[in-house]
Amino acid sequence: MRRLLVVEDDPAVRLTVTTFLELEGYDVDAVASTGEALERLSEHSYPIVISDIYIDDRTGLDVLNAARNKDPKCSVILMTARGTMETVMAATRGGAFDYVAKPFEIDRMLDTIKRAEAARHYDEEGGEKEAGPDDLPESEMIGSSAAMVEIYKTASRVAPTDATVLIEGETGTGKELVARMIHRFSARASGPFVPVDCASIAPTLLESELFGALKGAFTGADRDRMGVIESANRGTVLLDEIGDIEMNFQFKLLRFLQEREIRPVGAARGKQVDVRVLAATNRDMQKQVEEGKFREDLWFRLNVVRIVIPPLRDRRGDVPLLARFFLNKYNARYRQSARLMESGLKALQECIWPGNVRQLQHLVERLTILAPNGRIDAEAVQQSLAAMEAREEPVETLAEAEVEQIRRVLAATGGNKSRAAQILGIERKTLYRKLERIKL
Repeated sequence: MRRLLVVEDDPAVRLTVTTFLELEGYDVDAVASTGEALERLSEHSYPIVISDIYIDDRTGLDVLNAARNKDPKCSVILMTARGTMETVMAATRGGAFDYVAKPFEIDRMLDTIKRAEAARHYDEEGGEKEAGPDDLPESEMIGSSAAMVEIYKTASRVAPTDATVLIEGETGTGKELVARMIHRFSARASGPFVPVDCASIAPTLLESELFGALKGAFTGADRDRMGVIESANRGTVLLDEIGDIEMNFQFKLLRFLQEREIRPVGAARGKQVDVRVLAATNRDMQKQVEEGKFREDLWFRLNVVRIVIPPLRDRRGDVPLLARFFLNKYNARYRQSARLMESGLKALQECIWPGNVRQLQHLVERLTILAPNGRIDAEAVQQSLAAMEAREEPVETLAEAEVEQIRRVLAATGGNKSRAAQILGIERKTLYRKLERIKL
């Protein structure tokens, strides 16, 4: 049986994995630091290496690079409780075999090892893999839950291809963010990324918005207009809220996806475009098809690869990571020094989050500016949630505390009233009325 190397700083996890694998007949070398791992890898070549990502001053990515440099066919399995899009992308591009979220069932680890052994056997029979690690930028794709790690893995695998991807999820879960990450790590990254909200365009204008129109094609067409799809040539177009387009336009969209050809309204002929298509929706598309509201053939065409983003309430363990990320972001932006207290973090984790990550982001932004004494505790969280959820009442006077809140938010946003209204959780016209009332 082949020898394996296990790199894990947690003694309990290290012992559990090592004992289980030895009982399965493997010869296991187990170390607790990257230094020990790099030393072993300089002396021995391992067919399979299992390593945690975050270990000490170096990471599992260093172990990955050393193992692959020693043996390009080495299958490296990385595991972590703090996964991000960047680490998964780096691991994928560095040639990692798989990426496992903690905690995991030990049987799943064994299945992964068996797949790695099968893949190595295939390589020795003539298969081939590519490797090439890159430094990757930061993003807001944050989460270490098993569901998010699977999304990272799927996105990293599909990104280098030109496959059509259907991204499903509730409003505010980050569908456009996933689409942008797929584009960023694709061969089209130097080209444009053009999102279009299909739900916000009148059905009668959708064809001209997407495909373009010639001068005189309809009333008001006083010049030739390039459509959204053509503007994304050599890049990526995201058709957001694809489930909202009407049936009479769905066939035209299907034809475009099949032929990669657009015909501007009023044009006698079509033109070829080189565009990758990503689609997103907050609807249950399979149900839409079953109810006859969406063409089945178009759904099949869009559903080459499907990514379903879970709502935040189903991955509450990611709330602390997200909250701290947004806190750091808005502390830097508004030159604040707000602190997230344990009670505040607990209150955030207990929320249902109907608006998902977007709602959490807006709440943390508001708290960063308005939290009393810069302390984000349970009381501050609950008060801000209540203020953002409350309906505006037609009162004639404003409390001094509210006036001070408005002043602070306007100061932090540099007088940007639209942004201030969003942070305060009120309509922009409501903010204008308040400003008139207090003569600001």
